[in-house]
Amino acid sequence: MTERYAILSGSTFEEQIGYARAVVDGDLVHVSGTTGFDYATMTISDDVVEQAEQCLRNIGAALAGAGCTFADVVRVRYLLPVREDFEPCWPVLRRCFGDVRPAATMLVCGLADPRMKIEIEAYARRPAA
Repeated sequence: MTERYAILSGSTFEEQIGYARAVVDGDLVHVSGTTGFDYATMTISDDVVEQAEQCLRNIGAALAGAGCTFADVVRVRYLLPVREDFEPCWPVLRRCFGDVRPAATMLVCGLADPRMKIEIEAYARRPAA
């Protein structure tokens, strides 16, 4: 039987909507779309780059809960309502993914809350034991 468990971040959205920050399914880790909210305070910056940094802190915590790091990420999706907001985030994204080079997609779309300027989804493979 494949090991499967959820990783929760404490975000009120997880409880209200009914999902987990990440799900570990065997050696695969699926990190939900993660926004720039600081889940401890449920606050969010107005700045897209600061939101991207917080997204990555939130994703890093979920990956750590699965026994992973950014080095284990194989796929990432960037979701933004404003196309022009993506390029200012590149240096932040490159710090986490520049050496890893996961497959990536950027989509322009609406997000659940108008304060959200970026959402990031990640998929990782847990390292062999």
